[in-house]
Amino acid sequence: MLKVGVFGVGHLGKFHLNNWKEIKTVELAGFYDPDEVTAGEVLEKYQIARFLDPELLMDACDIVDIIAPTPAHFELCEKAVRKGKHVFVEKPLAHTMEEARELVQLVRESNVKLQVGHVERFNPAFLAVQSLPLNPLFIEVHRLAQFNPRGAEVSVILDLMIHDIDIILTLVKSEVKNISASGVAVMTDTPDIASVRIEFNNGCVANLTSSRISMKKMRKMRLFQKDAYIGIDFLNKKSEVIKLKTPRDVDVFTFDIETPNGKKTIALSNPQVPEVNAIRLELERFTEAILHNTPTLVSEVDGLRAMDIAHQILQKIKHNTINS
Repeated sequence: MLKVGVFGVGHLGKFHLNNWKEIKTVELAGFYDPDEVTAGEVLEKYQIARFLDPELLMDACDIVDIIAPTPAHFELCEKAVRKGKHVFVEKPLAHTMEEARELVQLVRESNVKLQVGHVERFNPAFLAVQSLPLNPLFIEVHRLAQFNPRGAEVSVILDLMIHDIDIILTLVKSEVKNISASGVAVMTDTPDIASVRIEFNNGCVANLTSSRISMKKMRKMRLFQKDAYIGIDFLNKKSEVIKLKTPRDVDVFTFDIETPNGKKTIALSNPQVPEVNAIRLELERFTEAILHNTPTLVSEVDGLRAMDIAHQILQKIKHNTINS
C-alpha cells in the first residue's frame, strides 16, 4: 500500500483527495496547506491528518502529490526527490526553466518516478481517438475560459495553453522550426489572451488561441491530415472523425461529394468516448508506474519540453510588446 501526502488542498487539491480515496493501492497519509481556512475545511470533511511541517509529511509517505501554486513547485519537488519520494506535480513542472532543468537532472540521478499533471492527456475525448493513425499536418486549437483569479500567478500560456502544447508535442513527431506569437495582458501583469503559431520541421503547423478573459468556455482541438479531419472537444467530451471512406469503414454515416478528381465518399463517425474520470485515471496510471516500475505517461522530460515551448512563446510576446 502506497502512502500519499497531498501538498495544497485548494480547489484542485480537493479533487485529488477525492480521487486518491477511490484508488485501492494507496492510502492518504495526510496533507499540508498553510491556509488555515482551507485546512480547516479539509480536516472537517476528510478526517485526515494535517501536517504543519512539509518535510515531516514527506517522511511519512511514498508519494508526494503537489498541487501548490506554481512558484512553490520547485522547492517541494526538490525536497521530495532528494528524500527518495515519488512525485506527482501539477503543470507546469516548475516556475522557471532553470528550476525545471534542475528537477529533470535530479530525477535522472534518483530512483524515483515523477509525473506532471497534464490532465488533458487523459481526457476521454482525447482517449477516444488514440487508436487512430494521428499524423496531423495542420492543427487548430481554441482554449477559452472566463477569468478566475485561481492560477493567475502565471500567464495564460502556462495556465491554459500549456495543456495543448503538451498534446501537440506528443502528436507531432518533429522538432519545432519556428514560433510566432502575440498576446495582451488585460486583467493581470502577464498575457491573459494569446495567439500562437508553431511550425515544425516536418511541415506541420499549429495555430493556438488561449484566453482566460472570454465570455464563454471552449476547449477544442482540430487535426487536419491526409484524407481526414479529427475534432476533439475536451470540454464536452466528444470526438468526431470525417475522412475518405475505406472498405474497413462499416456502420458509419457516409455521403458523396464531387471533387476535381471525381466523386469521393466521405465517412463521418463519432468514436466511442470512454467513461473515465481524467484526474483519477492519471493518478492511477502514476501509481501503476511506481508499482510495476514502468515509465510514467507524462514524464518530467515531457513537462520540460512543454515548458520550453511555453517560455519561448512568452519571450516572443515580450519581444513583440517591447517593439510595438
